[in-house]
Amino acid sequence: MASIPVYSWRLAPEGLATRRQLRARGLRPGGQDVAAQIERPRRCRGPLVAYLYSIEQAKPVRPMTPAKWAALTKANAARRTCPACRRDAGYVIPTSLGTCVACTYPEEQRAA
Repeated sequence: MASIPVYSWRLAPEGLATRRQLRARGLRPGGQDVAAQIERPRRCRGPLVAYLYSIEQAKPVRPMTPAKWAALTKANAARRTCPACRRDAGYVIPTSLGTCVACTYPEEQRAA
């Protein structure tokens, strides 16, 4: 496996971008290999690494199909539905609670 070039933070050459930077331009890597990486030093643990892709080889983002929109809507509705009372909480239920606030703290809801 050939090694890829490593650049310091903010010193990558023009024409390369991270996934987020590609997405902001409406692009995606499109199956291309990683062209380079950048490293940013961290004090506590090892360096932060970001992979870079060629902007020229990037492809446009695929549009959302009606089926994907329907699946996303269904998934978001499931995240808002309380498993205990089966009501739409109106917000994404925190995984730390597992149920809506009314089901998690019923005594506080009766006092209000």
